[in-house]
Amino acid sequence: MLFKIALKNLLGARLRTWLNVFVTATSFFMIIFMSAMYDGMREHAMQVSIDTEIAGGAYWHPEYDPLDPMTFEDAHSVPPDAVRALVDQKKAIPVLVSQASIYPNGRIMPVIMKGITPEQNIVNMPTQMLANDDEVTIPVLIGQGMANDAKLEVGDAFIIRWLDADRTYDADEGIVVHIMETENFKLDLGHIWVPLEKAQAMLAMEGEATYVTYAEGLSIVENKGDWIHRDVKYLIRDMEALIEADEPNAAIMYIILLALAAMGIFNAQVLSIFRRGKEIGTLMALGMTRARVVGLFTLEGGLNALLAVILTVILFGPVLWYFGAYGINLGIDYSEGQMGLIIAKRLIPVYSIGLLITTTIIVSIIVLIVSYMPSRRIARMKPTDALRGKITV
Repeated sequence: MLFKIALKNLLGARLRTWLNVFVTATSFFMIIFMSAMYDGMREHAMQVSIDTEIAGGAYWHPEYDPLDPMTFEDAHSVPPDAVRALVDQKKAIPVLVSQASIYPNGRIMPVIMKGITPEQNIVNMPTQMLANDDEVTIPVLIGQGMANDAKLEVGDAFIIRWLDADRTYDADEGIVVHIMETENFKLDLGHIWVPLEKAQAMLAMEGEATYVTYAEGLSIVENKGDWIHRDVKYLIRDMEALIEADEPNAAIMYIILLALAAMGIFNAQVLSIFRRGKEIGTLMALGMTRARVVGLFTLEGGLNALLAVILTVILFGPVLWYFGAYGINLGIDYSEGQMGLIIAKRLIPVYSIGLLITTTIIVSIIVLIVSYMPSRRIARMKPTDALRGKITV
């Protein structure tokens, strides 16, 4: 009985009903979209790190510490046979790391020089640009952030100075053969990449490497000698710690969005109910109990929430799909890493099932509460006062 009355009331008051439904649907959309953007930003940061640096994991020289450049001098040797077998099968790539200095445009800049196999396909970097440059003394690949800092362009030459295995300083000319944009500011800043064989010859470290990165889906080799295996979980621990530290900010943003949505829904629902004070008085005068009156308006709120979900799918669903498929061009250059987090220039929101279900439940509960409370207040009044419009808050 109440359901039929509630449905009749909603269909009868078209403008009021659709106003409330539109406000609720807009709230659904804003909460889902903004939260998905935030989740997309964090997931992108994780994925870019894996694609451009980590792949399936790595084997490190026991002296290697990527956070301590002073260890680079001793962190090199010929990889163990089992690890070299992966390299021979093109399932892994050796990387030789060293400190160096470059002298672009009359300036001096300390850098990390890394030798890498140009023909590799393990990490998502344009290392093939280092190949087929026999005429160039030292072909160099740099990131956009490095190019901006050093004011370098493709074809520019500069001096590279390094310390080899014999503790002898040497220098030669390097030429920028490509400037890459990986969206990973850790690679774009302070790094130069050269062909692995060229780096081994420069440093007098023939056949040696600092670490070996292997492709995804491979098992851990048993005979890895004193080299240390680092899996993906270990290699992304810093990124995970950064994201975990950012969880309170994500929760605060979600609560703020919910609060703004609740305010909009509250204003629309409460205004609608208080304008229907005479209707409530009439219902009570006709013998409807206060409990049934409250139940009627609460049920109308629930139907409003249901219609809002349907409207969100119909009206905002294509918008959410479009941004989920094509992303949003932020139009901002984050190559210098000022944010402290890897951020895409084109951000793609991530709509998780948990986000959709949680948001639907919470917003529906908010609608039910803001429908219940004012109707309960009015239902406590005398029917004669409600009929006369004497509604007090």
